[in-house]
Amino acid sequence: MAARLPLARLAGQRLTTLSRATRATSRLSGAQSLSTLTRSNTFPRAAGLLQVSTSNNVSRNLAPFAGSQIRTYADSIVKVPQMAESITEGTLKQFSKQVGDYVERDEEIATIETDKIDVSVNAPEAGTIKELLVNEEDTVTVGQDLVKLEVGGAAPEAKKEESASQEPKEPASTENEKPKETEKPKETEKPKETPKEAPKESSKPAAPPKESSPKKSESPKPAQTESKPAIGGREERRVKMNRMRLRIAERLKQSQNTAASLTTFNEVDMSSLMEFRKLYKDEVLKKTGVKLGFMSAFSRACVLAMKDVPAVNASIEGPNGGDTIVYRDYVDISVAVATEKGLVTPVVRNTETMDLVGIEQAIADLGKKARDNKLTIEDMAGGTFTISNGGVFGSLMGTPIINLPQTAVLGLHAIKEKPVAINGKVEIRPMMYLALTYDHRLLDGREAVTFLVKVKEYIEDPRRMLLG
Repeated sequence: MAARLPLARLAGQRLTTLSRATRATSRLSGAQSLSTLTRSNTFPRAAGLLQVSTSNNVSRNLAPFAGSQIRTYADSIVKVPQMAESITEGTLKQFSKQVGDYVERDEEIATIETDKIDVSVNAPEAGTIKELLVNEEDTVTVGQDLVKLEVGGAAPEAKKEESASQEPKEPASTENEKPKETEKPKETEKPKETPKEAPKESSKPAAPPKESSPKKSESPKPAQTESKPAIGGREERRVKMNRMRLRIAERLKQSQNTAASLTTFNEVDMSSLMEFRKLYKDEVLKKTGVKLGFMSAFSRACVLAMKDVPAVNASIEGPNGGDTIVYRDYVDISVAVATEKGLVTPVVRNTETMDLVGIEQAIADLGKKARDNKLTIEDMAGGTFTISNGGVFGSLMGTPIINLPQTAVLGLHAIKEKPVAINGKVEIRPMMYLALTYDHRLLDGREAVTFLVKVKEYIEDPRRMLLG
């Protein structure tokens, strides 16, 4: 009461209005906000008194509702996610959404390009994009602010569907009323004339688009003639290398500068393996859904050959170029896959424990992920030996580059029919060149050649793999 006496002296009869406002606010539910009181008839009259009185119950009652309104429509900042331990930055390649677009929870907002993979940035909550804090092609770091997101609200498509579902109801009711009115009069000529006139009127505006279509077709003709390059032109285009291509170039040059690379060749007769595949590919496809190819056979042959030459699966590690040899009891084969952005080498892990079908399935899954840009850092980390199949592009012979810190890489090439001397006779056989590039710091010529000959023997007689 002591707090209200000064107010009564200043406002007189308005004290009763203030008490009504306080009672009104005490009855507010959690869903009501400050704007409800503002639109009421009692609150504006007591607004001046509410500002003067600092100890009344009105401000206490309104505080929680104002806070709840801010929490409902709070802004959320989308940051650059953690990509990998060795990756701290990337290039923001593109925004999938723009300002004003509504996004669902976990929907992709942007794509960040790194030197190994593309990382997608997803929305942590559903809401509307309020501001883009960086530009495309900018370099961003882990934890940097990317997008300001207004959390909450309904999707605009849902609102459009609701309005669309409500609009046809009104004309439907009018259409139902019109037949009732036409049923009463017996004169049917007038309603028949009105529908006839309606299509005529609708057909008239349909004519102008036909006339405008040739105008549109005429306009691009001069544009096409103007855009033709001049004969004998000497134009140049400079395109910045993406992060993956830069990383590939850096790694390949590092391999040439570090390893003492040497390549040995051999030729393998593919007749037996092709016959083996021809006999069982349909049965394997029917039972397992896997297409039996040649990569699984070469992978299995390399695993068996490594038992005789384990240094092929080893690596050199340590400072100043390496001073320690690491031998491994497991085999993780990196399979080179060509993509639009560059060459990637996903890893088939523990290949020594797999059969031909299992290896083929793993290679097919990794190849699909690579073409769909869905490879992760874990898919490409590690690897103890690499197989590169340039034969799918028609390569007859080549010298692959070692993928450090590995010691060797096997290159497969195109299968070509050639005349071959078999038991003193000339026969036409499907032949393939094999190339093994190895690090001469760890592998000697004898070991490298022995390994490649072992692979050749397993491929020319696949039954030997059962004895390995």
